[in-house]
Amino acid sequence: MKIKVIHGPNLNMLGIREVNIYGPMKLEDINKNMEVVAKQNGFEIEFYQSNHEGDIVDAIQECLNEGVDGIIINPAALTHTSISIRDALRAVKLPAVEVHLSNIAAREEFRHKSMISDVVAGTITGFGPFSYHLGLLAMMQILNEIKMAKEAQKAGN
Repeated sequence: MKIKVIHGPNLNMLGIREVNIYGPMKLEDINKNMEVVAKQNGFEIEFYQSNHEGDIVDAIQECLNEGVDGIIINPAALTHTSISIRDALRAVKLPAVEVHLSNIAAREEFRHKSMISDVVAGTITGFGPFSYHLGLLAMMQILNEIKMAKEAQKAGN
């Protein structure tokens, strides 16, 4: 099974930008850690980062043609404004998990509302880079449950 991780704007600046909020770990290190865990559990994983909303929408839509089974997404600042990312997630009908490094509910008021959270299976927020690990664990569980349900359905037919 294949998982696509989509990172939004400014996440390419992790380790440099606002280390007091986002921590010192670079995005490449987060990706490497996720890749190890995914492979250990028999999942294929790929990563995408963009600072452009339309490119993120395209990446979500392309999941349908790439054989992606689930999406882990950190829309970053676009979380609070992007109806187009929300609509793309709804359109592809793939299980998705939203992750955030910081606790968006404990930050500025404009960050409290997510345009994404009600169209994903769940949201993990506030655990720094470990948010991605928790999101990966959640997605692997979701996909394993879907697989088991399909197998049970086949066995019953």
